Order: sequence, then structure tokens, then C-alpha cells
Amino acid sequence: MNNTVKNRSELLFCYDVTDANPNGDPLDENKPRIDEETNINFVTDVRLKRTIRDYLFEHKGFDGVDGNDIFVREKPSKKNRDKGGIQDGKERASDFNNDLKQVIEHCIDIRLFGGVIPLDKSSITFTGPTQFKIGRSLHRVELKHIQGTGAFAGNAGKTQKTFREEYILPYSFIAFHGIINQNAAKHTTMTEEDAKLLLESMWHGT
Repeated sequence: MNNTVKNRSELLFCYDVTDANPNGDPLDENKPRIDEETNINFVTDVRLKRTIRDYLFEHKGFDGVDGNDIFVREKPSKKNRDKGGIQDGKERASDFNNDLKQVIEHCIDIRLFGGVIPLDKSSITFTGPTQFKIGRSLHRVELKHIQGTGAFAGNAGKTQKTFREEYILPYSFIAFHGIINQNAAKHTTMTEEDAKLLLESMWHGT
């Protein structure tokens, strides 16, 4: 039976954080992302998708063992294993014999979000049926800078502990809006079961 998603859905996902950094910017001291003009906190769609992928990998058996897998995940490189390297896109595609059908069949994140699949001689781009806008806080936020001491010394034999510092938000209530497009679902064969797992991963993963 073809259980591909048949109807368009709109998604509204809201959550809050307290004394935390919901999505640090590595190019700005890992500070929470804030619009400087409005003081609105924003969280990228990439962060939400990473949360979903991690939950599916860690809790729902999408770890490649029984055929169910996550395409966009960090794996050791077979070519550079001795140097601690990780796979690039082409090497990851080779795990599925550069077969697009296998990638779609086994990788739920491609069925959900689409992606660029760098096959042996070409790259194929799928626009995923599930798309999110950037999440934004529904209010202005306040940035706090926290300093403290670490648990260990800076170097072996030293008596002084290292210092740590981080940026947090005392509170942020964040809303994500998204859609599941039934027409795009036909191309990635996203199923109703995939959609249920998506919602579970958003809720329990976050």
C-alpha cells in the first residue's frame, strides 16, 4: 500500500528555554542569535532539523543497523580513518552504492527534508516536503554573560582552575512555523509514518 503523505499540513511548534542558549552562533563567541534591532531571539531551521535527526538516531533506531538510517550525520571516513577524518558527502553516498533509490528508501531525513545527494558522477537536489522558517521568540530577550571556574586546571600540575564564560538567555519563548507539502512528498516518498516520527522527534527531541 502506498502510504505517501496525501494532504498538505501546517506546523506550529513552540517551546521555551530558561537560563540557556537555544542556538549559539559559532562566528560570534557562540552567543545566542539575536536580531540587534528588535532584540528578538532566533533559532535556525538547521538547528531544529539537527535536533530531529539526533532524536531519530539516538532513540528510534535510525542508526544504520537495521537499514533505517540518517544520511546527514557524522561518520568516520574509511579513507582517512587513521587521521581521524570524517566522511564527506560523496563518501557518505558511497555507503548506499551511489544509488539514489537506496538513499531515499533508507534515510528518513532525505524523505523529510530533501537534500543534495552527491552521487558518483553527478549531484541530485531534492526539495524536501518538510520546510521550516527560522524560529523566533515572541518577545524581546535579554542577553546575560556568565563567568565561572572550571573543574580542572589549565595544565597538568597547575593549581589554578580554568575560567569559563558563556552567554545565555534568562528566558525565550520560541515559535517555529513549517509546512509539509504533499506534492514534494511524492518525490521523496515521505510517508504518514515519517510524519508521525517527525512530530515525535520535534517534541521529545527538544
